[in-house]
Amino acid sequence: MTTESKKVCLNCERTDEVIPLLQLTFKGETKHICPQCLPTMIHKIHLMADKLPGAEMISTDH
Repeated sequence: MTTESKKVCLNCERTDEVIPLLQLTFKGETKHICPQCLPTMIHKIHLMADKLPGAEMISTDH
């Protein structure tokens, strides 16, 4: 199995073999994130800008 087809958390890089993963889409691409990294994506998405290009443009203000 190649890295591209393997389900891996976009932040911590753990696979679905060690932690549950949630699937999301962003800019037409499917990504995965684990429940432990999800709060970072919700509240501090700028910390993931290098792993999710374009995320720095997302406003966390509602």
